[in-house]
Amino acid sequence: MKYYVIAGEASGDLHGSNLLRALLAADSDANIRFWGGDLMNEVAVSAKSGSVEMVRHIRDLAFMGFVEVVSHLSLIMGNIRFCKRDILSYNPDVVVFIDYPGFNLKIAKYTHAHGFRNVFYISPQIWAWKKGRIHPMRRDLDRLCYILPTERKFYSENTFPQALFVGHPLLDAVSRYKSHTLDFNDERKVIALLPGSRKQELRRMLPIMTELTDRHPEYLFCIAGMNLIGEEFYKQYIKTDKSNIRIVYDRTYDLLASSYAAVVCSGTATLETLLFRVPQVVCYRCNRISAAIARRLVASRIKYISLVNLIADCGVVAELIQNDCNLERLEKEFARITSDSDVRNGMMTSYDEVISMLGGVGASDRTANEIISIASKK
Repeated sequence: MKYYVIAGEASGDLHGSNLLRALLAADSDANIRFWGGDLMNEVAVSAKSGSVEMVRHIRDLAFMGFVEVVSHLSLIMGNIRFCKRDILSYNPDVVVFIDYPGFNLKIAKYTHAHGFRNVFYISPQIWAWKKGRIHPMRRDLDRLCYILPTERKFYSENTFPQALFVGHPLLDAVSRYKSHTLDFNDERKVIALLPGSRKQELRRMLPIMTELTDRHPEYLFCIAGMNLIGEEFYKQYIKTDKSNIRIVYDRTYDLLASSYAAVVCSGTATLETLLFRVPQVVCYRCNRISAAIARRLVASRIKYISLVNLIADCGVVAELIQNDCNLERLEKEFARITSDSDVRNGMMTSYDEVISMLGGVGASDRTANEIISIASKK
């Protein structure tokens, strides 16, 4: 069968790579055309059966925040027009959308109107904001595979029969990981700095994270970098005389496996840090206009922004957001996770409770089977 898969961000590329493997394992004749990144392309290059071809790379797609999206609107609209034409030309049995809702839900409306089957993998967070999206989603999607256990109640209360809990795919990603800890030839404990995957995030998070390193020469800090961002971008935030800071590229799991603690930009990375059982502080800053709009939309619906706290429904990890994301507050929370054994042990206990809620490994296989089932009905 023919599958058209769209992922638009780094986390979607990770989950998309495992999904492609599962599809190829379950359907040896699979023909797949996809939007994604290096991880999905690695699967395409190494595929021993079927046909797998990349259409667009995520480096041309990942924009976040209200202001950032508006400033790149012409590029986004051009991608939408191209995607619609490309799907019509390819004529797949099913279109698979991986997160990236601002783009993907527009395409889903179009493909539904043209008679294609649609599967959405990793539900948009409509329980937090833009709840009105549920009506077109119910109309346009043949299956919605959601990954957070906390979403069960929402989809049950809002009568969404196409919704199915498949478990969290990060469990699949981490289960595939074969430990390769980093050797810096340095006796100091390693602190992971995970500043995000987009330049907009990095510009806001790297300055405060690198300031923290100035106060703690007793630790070796390591930035989780991305090759697609480029070495020159990261190095502009690091003083040339710094001896306690490093950058590693595209080795986040190796870094987490080597770390004593972490400072993490909110997002999928908070859950990855949990799965590697690393104590963390979560930080987040965004454009002030974007923050003001988001606050008005979601403040009354959710109490937390990190996946760890959202799933646990309590403050497992400290969240430093906007004005609270300052050096003094970060210093205080950093001291707690590095020096207070009660805090570290309590966090590990809470981590175990969250892991038990995530549905176990196999999310990629379960989702692939649902996609094949939906495609076969065409």
